[in-house]
Amino acid sequence: MDPRPDVPTQPAPALMGEQGELLTVWITVEPRKLEALLEALAQLDFPVNAQIYHRACLVGVRADGSEEEHPTLLVEFPAWSRRLPEIHRAVEKLNLPPHAVSTMPLLVAMRQRAIASPAPADSPYRMIIRYRSREDRRQDPQAGPTLLSRAPDKA
Repeated sequence: MDPRPDVPTQPAPALMGEQGELLTVWITVEPRKLEALLEALAQLDFPVNAQIYHRACLVGVRADGSEEEHPTLLVEFPAWSRRLPEIHRAVEKLNLPPHAVSTMPLLVAMRQRAIASPAPADSPYRMIIRYRSREDRRQDPQAGPTLLSRAPDKA
């Protein structure tokens, strides 16, 4: 989060390695599927050091700008970009929707309270914003139009 939005900043440098860019992966999950998700992540061919946010929330933003907040669980961990297909396969095996997984460059995610992304085509929302906690949502000065203007629109 930029403490001085009036002063232009340079894009964050990417952390690159043999496995691609280092990303932060956010997976939203229903409480009853948390244990299965953690087990699936433990079976991946690379170590997953997951942080679990029990008081996370999703905010669905409709075309008219109105918002709906939904409590959720959020599992967050770093992963290299070339490992994303493995993560997506693990999520699909649990019958979680593809949009349950969101990513952001690690250095950017360290400064952000939320990830905004287009909603799936069958969603009543145009945008979904994922927060680590409801407190983050209340404290985020970039919530609302500022955060949404930086996220791509749904195709």
